[in-house]
Amino acid sequence: MTAATETDRALVDRVAKGDRAAVRLLFMRHHARVYRFVVRQTGSEMMADDIANEVFLELWRQAPGFEGRSEVSTWLLGIARFKALSLLRKKKEDWIDDDDAAQVPDSADTPEVVTMKDDKAAALRRFIDALPEEHRTVIDLAYYHGQSVTEIGEVLGIPVATVKTRMFYARKKLGQALKAAGYDKGWP
Repeated sequence: MTAATETDRALVDRVAKGDRAAVRLLFMRHHARVYRFVVRQTGSEMMADDIANEVFLELWRQAPGFEGRSEVSTWLLGIARFKALSLLRKKKEDWIDDDDAAQVPDSADTPEVVTMKDDKAAALRRFIDALPEEHRTVIDLAYYHGQSVTEIGEVLGIPVATVKTRMFYARKKLGQALKAAGYDKGWP
């Protein structure tokens, strides 16, 4: 089995046995996702960088206790969320604007379509940021991190039914906000 095809769980087993190369492989696979998640949770690239690195130190420490009840990516995002919330409680810092990160143009589109997408994406990000934290988090995990309802429940430590309810109300609020701002459904 090559490193590229080795499962995350197999890599965690290797980490539990002290294999530093397995930590590096998991870092390469999951660092960007963990980092983006923490940036959205904290609003700070600097905090996200520190927390993302701490998540992989925690992976090293906790690998022997990993029971495999969830996907490794879900487990890592749960660790990241806990660390982000802990740090936010302890520390206040200047917040940054994520609009630049949300405006990556698609080179296949015309400049007009790119502008329309950028405008709608920025508006959508503002509307998501305005949601209550419990709704914002489920939207972020589902749409920006591709987590399933079950995985979101595991990351947040809440029942699946609660995740579904929060998703329903978050989408409803986003739809109302987009409609009120004059945006059509769908993407340009």
